Amino acid sequence: MIRGLLWLLGAVLLAGIVHLSTVLALPLAATRDAYSRLTPLAPVNTMVPLAVPTPQAAVMPFLDPAFAVAVCRYDITGAPLKLKAPVSQAYTSVTFYTRHSVAYYAINHRAAGRRAIELDLMTAKQHAQMPEEADVTAADRLIVESPTTTGLIVVRALAPEPGLMPMVQRVLSRAQCRSEQAP
Repeated sequence: MIRGLLWLLGAVLLAGIVHLSTVLALPLAATRDAYSRLTPLAPVNTMVPLAVPTPQAAVMPFLDPAFAVAVCRYDITGAPLKLKAPVSQAYTSVTFYTRHSVAYYAINHRAAGRRAIELDLMTAKQHAQMPEEADVTAADRLIVESPTTTGLIVVRALAPEPGLMPMVQRVLSRAQCRSEQAP
């Protein structure tokens, strides 16, 4: 009786380990992740607005049709990236993702407190190489350290009514992400 319970406990434990390792490994093995889907649409270090999703066609699954979306596939291997995203009237957010879709930083229009969200994206090594006086002169400039050299920046702006979507899309079309000279 006890021997049977030990075998059952061992089988349940082994099944749990297999299940957990499969769930954790699946994102790394996925071939149609967000970065891969956006590769043909978005050149590196360029902000590209996405079409409003419809039931028949959507670039990414589960996009909210009330939001205009722009993406930037970034590569900061050579130099940091400068992001500037104008703020819409209702709601604007910027989210940073690693190459494997792990969100590591987000900011919205309220936290930015301005008419535009402006920040510099760089690796920890690039940040450490900045001259000390650059940190002082950039006190009001937001610096985000990326854990990887490649990833995605997603800018979302809310259109509170369907008729306001063209206006919100025009606002997002002015968003920029561009490589800057190494500090």
